[in-house]
Amino acid sequence: MDLRLPIGYVFTIYGIILVIYGFITKGGEMYSKSLGMNVNISWGAVMLVFGLVMLFFAKKGKKTD
Repeated sequence: MDLRLPIGYVFTIYGIILVIYGFITKGGEMYSKSLGMNVNISWGAVMLVFGLVMLFFAKKGKKTD
């Protein structure tokens, strides 16, 4: 069983959710605690990229077997 596939799906889905939530709440009052940075968009993008990389390597690993 290749763990890269479910990990990739989970991080991709969570990343998409965080990015969407970050764009919906853009300019919200809650971002004053984080120096005005929208951490939902930045960490959502990081999680999305990590999930896509994991999915890429999972798909690439299946082709070589």
